[in-house]
Order: sequence, then structure tokens, then C-alpha cells
Amino acid sequence: MHNIIVWSKDQCPQCEQAVSFLNSKNLEFEIRKIGNGWSKEDLLSAVPSARSVPQIFVDDMHIGGLNELLKFQL
Repeated sequence: MHNIIVWSKDQCPQCEQAVSFLNSKNLEFEIRKIGNGWSKEDLLSAVPSARSVPQIFVDDMHIGGLNELLKFQL
């Protein structure tokens, strides 16, 4: 079982695709949505170089965005 965190925001097609992909794999994950309990500053403290969402972590390792998630071996 992996510990997966998806940083996202509303109205983000790539975020929705990442969530759909993880759901299709029947994986459990946490969504940290900016503006809904989480801030941009929270994201930047986790990923200082973040310029977009989603930003995805697997087992405490930052793997990147949607394209990196689709290539990652889960």
C-alpha cells in the first residue's frame, strides 16, 4: 500500500485526470486542495519549485505532476 498525496485546486483538468487515474487503479490517496484547508504557501513549503498543480507524492517522494504520475510504476 502506497501513501499518496495529490496537491490540487478547483477547476484543474490535470488534477481531475490524476484523481481519475488513481481511482482507476483502486488506490487510496489524500487530496490536499488549495483553497479548501490548504494554502499555496503550504504547497510551496512541500514543493518550493512548484509552479502548477497537481503535485504528487508517493511514499513521501515528490514524483511531479500528471505526466510523471502516468509514467510512475504503482
